[in-house]
Amino acid sequence: MAQVILDISVSLDGFVAGPRPTLDEPLGEGGELLHEWAYPLKSFQERHGRSGGETNVDSELMDEGLRDRAATVMGRRMFSGGAGPWEDDPNARGWWGDDPPFRHPVFVVTHHAREPLVLGATTFTFVTAGVEAAIEQARAAAGDRDVVVAGGAAIAQQALRAGRLDGMQLHLVPLLLGDGVRLFERHVADAPRKLQCTRNVESPTGVAHLTYRSAP
Repeated sequence: MAQVILDISVSLDGFVAGPRPTLDEPLGEGGELLHEWAYPLKSFQERHGRSGGETNVDSELMDEGLRDRAATVMGRRMFSGGAGPWEDDPNARGWWGDDPPFRHPVFVVTHHAREPLVLGATTFTFVTAGVEAAIEQARAAAGDRDVVVAGGAAIAQQALRAGRLDGMQLHLVPLLLGDGVRLFERHVADAPRKLQCTRNVESPTGVAHLTYRSAP
């Protein structure tokens, strides 16, 4: 059965981005370190139009995600780092150039309406009705395959509060960022919510890939 999965890298002290993000450092100071485990992988290199790369337990996990997931939901800041009217956004076409690595429909939650943007094999649809509407559109586009909620933290928290996540895949990176954007702030749940760990994959990089779903 198709599921909605949060998939995100998080530091040991709970951050998904560092402080003071800029156009040159969209993940903030030190934030790129959260994804160093992924950059050398064959799956990552191929998705970005390059050859070579490593094949290991990390790349097998990434291959699995690419195979099973057919739509992505993200927030405006993850798409461009901007805010406000699109005509004032210096990065209005996003971070990924003319051939983004998604190659499936992407739904961007934003307060500002915009026509869909087609770049390569990826179509970005801009949803102004909130994260739940974006997830519904993504589910329709994905058919019998999964939807990934990619971030940032605000969108992850909104999806969690709305009860729209079937599971979470957290890549726990052995890194202490010390400051930045926390994945889980206060009030992400209206009551204690137990989770069941369904998989724990250890990587030679020291990253722990943890998969959770709501406990029965």
